[in-house]
Amino acid sequence: MEILHTVEELRRWSRAMRAQAGATVGLVPTMGALHAGHASLIQAAVAKCGKVAVSIFVNPTQFGPHEDYARYPRTFDADCALAEAEGAHVVFAPNVDEMYPAGAATFVDVEGLSERLDGKSRPGHFRGVATVVTKLLIASEADRAYFGQKDAAQVAVLRRMVTDLRLATELVVCPIVREPDGLALSSRNIYLNAEERAKALTLSRAVRLVEMLVAAGERHTETLIAAARAVFADEPEVRVDYTELVNWDSLEPVDTAMPGSLFAVAAWVGTTRLIDNAVIG
Repeated sequence: MEILHTVEELRRWSRAMRAQAGATVGLVPTMGALHAGHASLIQAAVAKCGKVAVSIFVNPTQFGPHEDYARYPRTFDADCALAEAEGAHVVFAPNVDEMYPAGAATFVDVEGLSERLDGKSRPGHFRGVATVVTKLLIASEADRAYFGQKDAAQVAVLRRMVTDLRLATELVVCPIVREPDGLALSSRNIYLNAEERAKALTLSRAVRLVEMLVAAGERHTETLIAAARAVFADEPEVRVDYTELVNWDSLEPVDTAMPGSLFAVAAWVGTTRLIDNAVIG
């Protein structure tokens, strides 16, 4: 497995793979601190693409001024070992100056969607996400890019971005990977102490309850949201950011749960903000 550091190296590799091997190229964009959820994305890419690149870049523009950019877990050697074990052919690990050259003044802003759900709580977050993913897609010229459903609001923003910019890359969304007790895997789970780890299960319990209610025939958003909030009320030290039922394409609230609707939650457990969700039906 190769480790590349510049856009030109990644682009040259991608073009060579097509020219020499006629391969399709898959990209798995990450910020590192890889876990089994990332492994599932790499596995999905390897299954469908002839060559797979994994990017590892902690993107500063998607962090707010008081967020965890400086302490975000960085485990590069372990990340490379996992990527190689899962069959990746290249790790792309640029530095900040490579992705944002001095004087860079161009950003990608998906208006509307970027101000909803996580974007409402984290102003500017999706502007940073859309910008860096656009840069990665252009650099890799990937045929397919793989993302996890856990970041469902991000997926909605990126789908709109790809459509609006007429980018050729297909976005592939893979299921949430969970711990045996239901906690959605996240690189930020490492921040949780034992007590917080137990409290974090409140998110998956709320999601699971909504899924059960929908399966039993409940469709009214107000009833579903109230049920989810009652779960959080039983754990008052978990601070709710949002519990919403939305159209997954627009991230606009809906009155009735329909197949394809997104139920999404975000909450603070101690100082750690976690997210979880379920797609109805």
